[in-house]
Amino acid sequence: MECAIVFTRTKHGADRVVRDLDRAGLEAAAIHGNKSQGQRQRALGAFRDGGLRILVAIDIVARGIDVDGISHVINYELSNVPETYVHRIGRTARAGADGIAISLCMPEKRAYLRDIERLTKHPLDLMPGEDPASDLRGEPGFGH
Repeated sequence: MECAIVFTRTKHGADRVVRDLDRAGLEAAAIHGNKSQGQRQRALGAFRDGGLRILVAIDIVARGIDVDGISHVINYELSNVPETYVHRIGRTARAGADGIAISLCMPEKRAYLRDIERLTKHPLDLMPGEDPASDLRGEPGFGH
């Protein structure tokens, strides 16, 4: 991954992901409403100039991130609003570039994936071995 944005649903979730990435040896910074304007600007500036390869953000800032060269968007937590998914993944493929979106989804959140597919009128590709017909009970083959 050259340059990635990881989306979470909450501020605390974003901070937790940054701590986990740091423990794994991957430098990351979070931007959300509990950060000062200066902290948000420094993180976004470092991300924009390539000094920071991973930015962790919450939904409220998805539309405000206008950075070219984002290779990956990772939906660590799916939004319950399908339009938000579109805004999140729209951070890749700017100016005709290619990008990859990866969404992690717990079995109990499968309804969110169905809502996204209805909105986009496009089935999402699942990992090999995942059962597209599985329901919210998390049958074998769905993320186990």
